[in-house]
Amino acid sequence: MRSSTRLILLILSTITLILVTESRRTIPSEEGTKELEKLLNHINKPVVKSFQTKHGYILDCIDIRKQLAFDHPLLKNHSIQLKPTSIPKWTRDNNTSPKSSSLPFRQDDDISCPLGTVVIKRATLEDLIQMQRLKSLGFKYPFSKDMDSLGTNRHHFAIAQYFKDNYGAKGNINIWDPSLKHDQFSLASISIESGLKDTLQSISAGWIVSPKLNQNHSGLYTYWTANGYKKTAGCYNTLCPGFVQVSRKFALGGLAEPVSIYDGQQYQLEIGIHQDNCTGDWWFVLQDEPIGYWPKSLFHSEGLANGASRVFWGGEVFSSVKKRLSPIMGSGHFPQDGFKKAAFVNGLKVIDHVSKEVTSPTASDLVLFANSPACYNVQTASGVGEDWSTAIFFGGPGGCSITS
Repeated sequence: MRSSTRLILLILSTITLILVTESRRTIPSEEGTKELEKLLNHINKPVVKSFQTKHGYILDCIDIRKQLAFDHPLLKNHSIQLKPTSIPKWTRDNNTSPKSSSLPFRQDDDISCPLGTVVIKRATLEDLIQMQRLKSLGFKYPFSKDMDSLGTNRHHFAIAQYFKDNYGAKGNINIWDPSLKHDQFSLASISIESGLKDTLQSISAGWIVSPKLNQNHSGLYTYWTANGYKKTAGCYNTLCPGFVQVSRKFALGGLAEPVSIYDGQQYQLEIGIHQDNCTGDWWFVLQDEPIGYWPKSLFHSEGLANGASRVFWGGEVFSSVKKRLSPIMGSGHFPQDGFKKAAFVNGLKVIDHVSKEVTSPTASDLVLFANSPACYNVQTASGVGEDWSTAIFFGGPGGCSITS
């Protein structure tokens, strides 16, 4: 408990960085740097083995029992689950389609940590600065309808919404690498949530691009919240306690690559988020590899303890600077341009709350939402094969004026 309290105090001390980043200072004050270094020393746990990636960041192999997750007070006596008790049968047929030439995300660096350890991306000062920046910009609840109250013409969404009780969802998220400017972000993800405002709890996973984060390239990310719609809510990847990493191969925060090529080869993240029907833990699975989970004890009954009430698939962008045009979403092309040109999420699946079976939502089950259709949009798509039985294209070139 003492270490958890210390971590909370250290995190609170980084609030001053919001002022730093919003004033566009690239180097924090000496005092701010010292506080960040204290936080880094707590986040980065003792290393068993390390890998220097070709992209410059470091992946550490950490004793699975000593990872940051267990500094959370609710996980003090937690029993580690190495894999889900059951994995949903997301795919039921092997039919192919002319659109099936997209390939899964792969990790170029041949990395696998020793047994008994997990792979964690080593946190840096820049990681902490940029995540404080994103939270100050409004990166709190991707896709939440509560975001409407924030405004405005700074947040833009193009998503498919599913408003039925469920135990999880899946989708294959097309990977792109949009070019952005300072104080902007662009992402594509699956998000599940329950509750409203003060009781809101959510989990999101996908890729995100923001300047200085992952060298301004698309990165694999998760984001979760358990304490409602508050300024301090939310946790990104493994930068705070809660998410239990179990994978020895894939680290949150690593680059999501290869990226798709316009009118060329397409790549995708095959992401599933589901609640284990025995333990109640929420699992994040990538390409059939269990990456880790959020223990049920992190959530309450009005939130995600007993399933979710909403699922969102699609894209979101944000820009904080007035008199600047909004950024690219997805590939930068509108949905009607179709496969190999517009971004997609296919293989949409949900786990029904009553039958607990995997189902494909029909077009009528989905509510499409684009709050700036002149700049971004979303539409359903269909084709041959299970992955294209329920799918969406989304995105756009941006260019909306930011005036407030």
